[in-house]
Amino acid sequence: MDLKERADYLARTYADAILRLSYTYLKNTHDAQDICQTVFVKLLTEPRDFESPDHERAYILRMAANACKDLLKSPWRQRTCTLEAVGDVAAPAAEEGSLLQLVNTLPAHYRAVIYLYYYEGYQAAEIGRILGIPTATVHTRLARGRARLKTLLGGMEYEQSV
Repeated sequence: MDLKERADYLARTYADAILRLSYTYLKNTHDAQDICQTVFVKLLTEPRDFESPDHERAYILRMAANACKDLLKSPWRQRTCTLEAVGDVAAPAAEEGSLLQLVNTLPAHYRAVIYLYYYEGYQAAEIGRILGIPTATVHTRLARGRARLKTLLGGMEYEQSV
């Protein structure tokens, strides 16, 4: 497979998953797009062989998660502020009371495991390998993230209305 075909394959297969995972960490579409591009460049310049498509997907999502963590702890990011912090024009927000808005209020480590579990369909052990954390930590973060969402959704009242 030549370089152009490989790039097309990666973009068609993984761009959406990388963007979504990156957005859960960074809460910024442009930064998520930068992470996506960074991951693709690395995959194209340093080709690897994978045992299976599942192994390839997990490896690529792990690369994306690590790139997001690196960006979040970079000195440049810590010394800058967002345009929203200095501008008068507010960006469109998620609809008031939507699940998206509630999930985005969770800390990054809860958002990431909730995204991978519910949107990508990974099991806890797989999420642990992707994010480089123990499976027990994944279970804890899922439970705590669900508990926070339950509180935000109205707790017992929400459960009874379902």
